[in-house]
Amino acid sequence: MESGNKTPISEFCLLGFSEEQELQTLLFGIFLSMYLVTIFGNLLIFLATITDSHLHTPMYFFLSNLSFIDICVSSTTIPKMLVNIQTHSKVITYAGCLTQMSFFIFYAVLDDFLLVVMAYDRFVAICHPLHYMVIMNPQLCVLLVLGSWTLSALNSFLQISVVLQLSFCSHLEIPHFFCELNQMVLLACSDTFVSYIVIYMTTVLVGVSSLTGILLSYSKIVSSIGSISTAQGKFRAFSTCASHLSVVSLFYCTSLGVYFSSAAAQSTDSNAAASVMYAVVTPMLNPFIYSLRNKDIKRALGNLFGRMY
Repeated sequence: MESGNKTPISEFCLLGFSEEQELQTLLFGIFLSMYLVTIFGNLLIFLATITDSHLHTPMYFFLSNLSFIDICVSSTTIPKMLVNIQTHSKVITYAGCLTQMSFFIFYAVLDDFLLVVMAYDRFVAICHPLHYMVIMNPQLCVLLVLGSWTLSALNSFLQISVVLQLSFCSHLEIPHFFCELNQMVLLACSDTFVSYIVIYMTTVLVGVSSLTGILLSYSKIVSSIGSISTAQGKFRAFSTCASHLSVVSLFYCTSLGVYFSSAAAQSTDSNAAASVMYAVVTPMLNPFIYSLRNKDIKRALGNLFGRMY
């Protein structure tokens, strides 16, 4: 098949957030701090869940995967932005842009699918507690994670294939801090109708199916909690899924913020700021959400630090 890129493209320009030089040092410090907190926090959760035998359960198996994915999501965007700020350069190569975009789409969708899997895990734990270990056996857990990775890879391949068919002309400035899919399509000088159809269909399919799965799980969970006779039992059942529900709320609120800021045709600065919430802030906050009120995680972290020192 003949490539749609008839004009040889070597690089793009990532405009970032501000042209003012005095703000560059501040932005560098802020994003470097957020990146280090994200890496350190998620790495601690990951190490705690895999080194503590008491946390070798389905819930913490999925949590360790979520922590790893959050590290990857942040690592696809922030390091390049930090390098560009430090070197006073806004350039990213065409191959680098496609690579960054493909990995970001892959890990972002994988994050979405894993939240669905974790919602199903909480549904089984609360609605079928006596059969939990039978249903959520190690084989099923691995299959659920592998299925999520496979579907995410297929989605990423499809989205990048669409971009590869586009032709780019002279205006190659991306008003963003990373190579975001919609911004890339906007730069194309070839017909983008089919591209938008494929992109929005896959986005809606992934988003609607994932959100539907989560809502169905939690509707069953709420119904099951409502049938518990004691207030203490209700609180205990709700506390087992409170952290996951908080992460889901944060994930979808920031994702919808990105979608609506883009669809409303507002300034590119508002779109980039909304993307920061989704691509940077959410992965940074997830470890705190799961560790602040989780006694098992706190104990595992204490044991981990005890072995280190």
